Amino acid sequence: MAIMKLVELGVLLLATGLTDIEIHFLQIKFTAIGVYLDPEILSHLQQWKGKQGSSLAQDDDFFDALVSAPVEKFLRIVVIKEIKGSQYGVQLESAVRDRLAGADKYEEEEESALEKIVEFFQSKYFKKDSVIAYHFPATSPTAEIVFTSEGKEDSKIKVENANVVEMIKKWYLGGARGVSPTTTSSLANTLSAELSK
Repeated sequence: MAIMKLVELGVLLLATGLTDIEIHFLQIKFTAIGVYLDPEILSHLQQWKGKQGSSLAQDDDFFDALVSAPVEKFLRIVVIKEIKGSQYGVQLESAVRDRLAGADKYEEEEESALEKIVEFFQSKYFKKDSVIAYHFPATSPTAEIVFTSEGKEDSKIKVENANVVEMIKKWYLGGARGVSPTTTSSLANTLSAELSK
């Protein structure tokens, strides 16, 4: 999803971060994450006004409120280290399934929705600078996932299972339980500063 389109939609880049893994004492960076939110998000987080970013980063209730707030949300994931789409799909499936099972929300419908997402990524190859964009509309419990490689929009899929959509949001925006501590910290610090204005 082009940055211009995001600006037109009135969302702002409020956080950045990375996903990485340590292999033999080396930090391997996999993806860079950009979190774009409608500034309206601030009106849903007023009870945390005056809190430091470091304390917000540890506050699960704060991130639950952020995830469930009815505002436009975009995630722009840029590939740093080439991987197969199937590897990413399996990682996403496992994280979302574990969260659903933990919340006792993993039924046949969720399994089927997850299988479609895994299938969507299966045939892709994530070259460096490929982009996976997630769009979570303000008014519907759906998600659109768009994959772009070499500047060309490759394909998209719509996820209509609300439980799966919620857990994808929590995977990226779930605070201390999220996939990227740097994103969590960036979000907490930016929102703390914005709420203090």
